[in-house]
Amino acid sequence: MTDSKKLFINEIFVLTWNLLIAMISYMICRFIYWAENYSSFTNISFDQWTQIIIGGLKFDLSAVLYTNILLIVLLSIPIHTKYKLSALIGKILFLLFNGIGILMNLTDAVYYKFTGRRTTASVFHEFAGEDNLGSIFGVEIIRHWYLVLSAFILLFLLYKLYKAPQYKNCEAVQLKYYYPIRTLLFILIIYLTVNGMRGGFGAAVRPITISNANQYVSKPSEAALVLNTPFSILRTINNKAFVTPTYFSQDEMEQIYTPVHTPNDSLSFRPKNIVVLIIESFGKEYIGSLNKDLEPAYNGYTPFTDSLVSRSLTFRYSYSNGRKSIDGMPSILSSIPMFVEPFFLTDASLNDVSGLAKELSSKGYYSAFFHGAQNGSMGFQAFARSTGFQDYFGRTEYNEDNRFDGDKDFDGTWAIWDEPFLQFYAQKMNEMKEPFITALFTASSHHPFVIPSQYKDTFPEGSLIIHKCIRYTDHALRKFFETASQQEWYKNTLFVLTADHTNLTDHAFYQTDLGKFCVPIILFDPSGETPTGIKDIIAQQTDIMPTLLGLLNYDKPYVAFGCDLLNTPADDLYAVHYNNDIYQYVKQNHLLQFDGEKAIGFYTLSDSILQNNILNQTALQNTMERELKAIIQQYMMRMNENQLTIK
Repeated sequence: MTDSKKLFINEIFVLTWNLLIAMISYMICRFIYWAENYSSFTNISFDQWTQIIIGGLKFDLSAVLYTNILLIVLLSIPIHTKYKLSALIGKILFLLFNGIGILMNLTDAVYYKFTGRRTTASVFHEFAGEDNLGSIFGVEIIRHWYLVLSAFILLFLLYKLYKAPQYKNCEAVQLKYYYPIRTLLFILIIYLTVNGMRGGFGAAVRPITISNANQYVSKPSEAALVLNTPFSILRTINNKAFVTPTYFSQDEMEQIYTPVHTPNDSLSFRPKNIVVLIIESFGKEYIGSLNKDLEPAYNGYTPFTDSLVSRSLTFRYSYSNGRKSIDGMPSILSSIPMFVEPFFLTDASLNDVSGLAKELSSKGYYSAFFHGAQNGSMGFQAFARSTGFQDYFGRTEYNEDNRFDGDKDFDGTWAIWDEPFLQFYAQKMNEMKEPFITALFTASSHHPFVIPSQYKDTFPEGSLIIHKCIRYTDHALRKFFETASQQEWYKNTLFVLTADHTNLTDHAFYQTDLGKFCVPIILFDPSGETPTGIKDIIAQQTDIMPTLLGLLNYDKPYVAFGCDLLNTPADDLYAVHYNNDIYQYVKQNHLLQFDGEKAIGFYTLSDSILQNNILNQTALQNTMERELKAIIQQYMMRMNENQLTIK
């Protein structure tokens, strides 16, 4: 065998071997990801695992080829003088990029608990400007030391198993054969690599995207096991979030669904104050009074909230419209659900946007938003301003108020502790001219799940690390309402209490594709003019805005992707969610799952853990699919054409 042939065979073997090692490391990370989130991926059969692994190999190959493209070019490019440095450079490239891939996958195994999906490129915008990430990572490194150990082991194995080309006697290479043959082989390798990145061969094959993972699973949540984090990030960089589908003509779409609300302009407006309490991670599971059938003698962790429920209007089926804080804000305050990407991380955030504050400003309302974090954190201040809130009160304003202890009340990571900040909130409302609308976003039930030291013995640990924080926040709410109830504005105020999203869960019901969106929506009217009790209807965060405007007899048209819960027939109420590239539509005691082209799941809400897929068995499915398509088309069109307000 000639030296040229030996060199070529050695390089091809080395390249194949190293890419295979990278693929194996990704597969190991997949099983670690599964083990870390075992409670979210129960009852996966052997056949289902087979499909997950088959699909996973396809996505892993794409990611490995993307991240190792420099190594592939280095080892295959036809330059006969490359050999002295290529072995060293190749190893550095291999360890660097595959090491980053391993760290991404293992880090995301922890983050999944809070998002229910693989991380995408939007994460870089989500946490841009936050200065507390170092401390958060530090806490998680300690808590998840076994993942750190796993990372070191995998990186060590990459180092030991990497094979470098053997460039012996390379000076004997016959150039007249080398360049023609190696050029053709280089073209072939690049062709194979590009098609491997795309997920298949042929012009008819669309490059695989995150949504393709759903073809290998029975539940959308399981798509996270098929995917890997490097792929999810790489494939969503510079993606256009909102693409308008053409399901219907304009007229047909408007007949099926419109988000334009046109109230009766003859109504007599009622200028009541509005207070919206957005409680961090305050999942419905934690509230005992809303889970009477969850388990025998289940009391939950929120005695005060339970007492508030007994005096309020709540809903049996109540949902968030997203899984992150930045999803909850637009849903609650502007009736804009999360589709594809968080609204205010996209170009559409520059649109004219309505909301409770902006609509009520026309009625002479003063408005203010409260968040105890550093001013500007999470983009909340910018969003509040864009939706019409006149003032913003954050950590800066709290520190400037001599009635409180300033940064002595800072939790060390995110924000001012809930108890003092809620008291600050109550006191500031005493200084406001009525009528007013205010909203507050709490923080103490956020990761890393700590409470003030003076309460460590007061609020015990629960089965989940978040439970003591929920107890503390419930206590803070009790103190807030005690203070508020003594104020002159209290009786003339409508209170709304909800969560931005859910969080850690104990029970299978709250770990399903639907259960992970279950949050409380509590309407409390101290005057007693609003009905009370638990209504057996569907409610979602986007319903809050039209419901409150309905209670005020608001008489101007506006855009909202929700319903007035008190003036809409029960059969017309719905909820929408988006997760892992799947739309979910809840209506008339059924759940539809839709991938943008076709229905993939249909369940009754009585099937609490979504075990019996009755796809294509009822006429209601077709009706719901038609309605969901119209909602999606309206949403995308209005995002792209800046039609989120009535002009």
